[in-house]
Amino acid sequence: MPDFSTALTATRPDVPAADAATVRGWLQDGQEIALLDVREAGPFGEGHPFLAIPAPYSRLESEVTRLVPRRAVRTVLVDGGDGVAERAAARLAALGYSDLHVLHGGAPAWAAGGRALFKGVNVPSKTFGELVEHAFGTPHIGSGELRRRQQAGERIALLDGRTFAEHGRMTVPGAVSVPNGELALHWRALVPDAGTPIVVHCAGRTRSIIGAQILRSLGIPNPVVALENGTQGWALVGLALEHGSTRRPAGRSAASAEDRAAAERLRSGTGADRLSAAEAQRWIDDAARTTYVLDVRSAEEFAAGTLPGAIHAPGGQLLQATDQTIGVRNARVLLLDDEDVRAPVIAAWLWRLGYETATVHGGIRAPLQLPPAAVVPAPPPAPQRIAAHALAGWNAAHGPAVLDLQPSQDHRRRHAPGARWSIRPRVAEDALAAGWPARPLLLLAPDAGTAAWATAELAPHGAGTVAWARPQDWADAGLPEEATPHVPDDAQCIDYLFFVHDRHDGNLDAARRYLEWETGLIAQCAPEELAGFRLPPAGTPAAQ
Repeated sequence: MPDFSTALTATRPDVPAADAATVRGWLQDGQEIALLDVREAGPFGEGHPFLAIPAPYSRLESEVTRLVPRRAVRTVLVDGGDGVAERAAARLAALGYSDLHVLHGGAPAWAAGGRALFKGVNVPSKTFGELVEHAFGTPHIGSGELRRRQQAGERIALLDGRTFAEHGRMTVPGAVSVPNGELALHWRALVPDAGTPIVVHCAGRTRSIIGAQILRSLGIPNPVVALENGTQGWALVGLALEHGSTRRPAGRSAASAEDRAAAERLRSGTGADRLSAAEAQRWIDDAARTTYVLDVRSAEEFAAGTLPGAIHAPGGQLLQATDQTIGVRNARVLLLDDEDVRAPVIAAWLWRLGYETATVHGGIRAPLQLPPAAVVPAPPPAPQRIAAHALAGWNAAHGPAVLDLQPSQDHRRRHAPGARWSIRPRVAEDALAAGWPARPLLLLAPDAGTAAWATAELAPHGAGTVAWARPQDWADAGLPEEATPHVPDDAQCIDYLFFVHDRHDGNLDAARRYLEWETGLIAQCAPEELAGFRLPPAGTPAAQ
């Protein structure tokens, strides 16, 4: 067995603990801070601090250098009060992060200190969407009324503001996929005349509201409304959704002078800046600040060429899920495109979301020197892999305990008989409970990295035999499999957030609960949690 002692040592760095009151103060002091919640998707989504960034321990190394590229940033780790934050701190210290803190008592202590824990994901962006509707009075149309107008043959431009993949899974019949970040560039080619109403929809509320308001804020002549409650609202009134749509704009639309002027008016009406290449380079070179350089164009355009070192962050998804890209509060953000339409529009809205944001003259062609894109740290050496052709014999000879490290929902569908589902935060506990190190251990993992990081968790606990194979290797070896639709039980599936996923599986009660959650977000927020947003008061000229 390889020596894993250098991968994860038994001793952990002396990481100071900060109480909830201290961390709340840090979040409001204007200095950079990364509040990383290292719990898995399930417990994170069941309740986390408003400004926490999801950075699950099972994927920590593959996520953190992208989310927090500057390693001197003040970083606070949140767990469930169970010691996972200290283990995460050991990993981050090994990667060179130098200003680490652990939230004393974890998320439970945050709640005990009188602050709400928020269900769901992308909470700041979704709260922002609700605030936008209030501030701008974004008009909406109900699903029943939209269907009535469609059946009456009225001309309507129906645009789906989500990703193309989401659109293909289910959409309102007749919609065209135009992610919100692309609306400013493509709307003109999809609408036949200035009198045609435009309806923007998503799966729920946020992207419907933001997409509609993006077009309205550009001052386009057409009436624009959001579809109330999106595809979920459509299903809740008994209407059938469409599956498998491939409708999207045919190629890239040319940016007109009118489009550029409208985008520039929108940007200049906010605090989002437009920098020269020299000014942008000073941002990038400032070693005391974090600057994200993001290409907001489509994936196809990004793949065809971008500014070396820029990170891909499609504009619509950036607004929808900012916490999946920008891990440092009070950082700077430079946005790039190649036509001066999409980046200024997204910059204006990102500034309203509370970020110090700018575009750059020249976009992806600006003569900027960026540091190389963050490299994902290599995992430690993986244990011995047992190939499919040898797996049956090895299994028979060793009689190992088997831990299944594939996603919990995949485990429910099929796995090796008797295998215990596990995940990195608790793999050592599960291995010891199964009799390792006295008994050999077989890890069924989707890839070598997952197996390696799991094995590293075992290093402080012994040096027994560990090997790994892919779940598909087990099947290819002709070994038996079983399905356990309710094992692990929901509470054990910490990698999966049922609250989010059930609403898309035909569960109308889940859809109702989700929509109630979205509309109730503002009421849960403390004043300081809303203070970072920059929206005009409702009814003022700036909100028109």
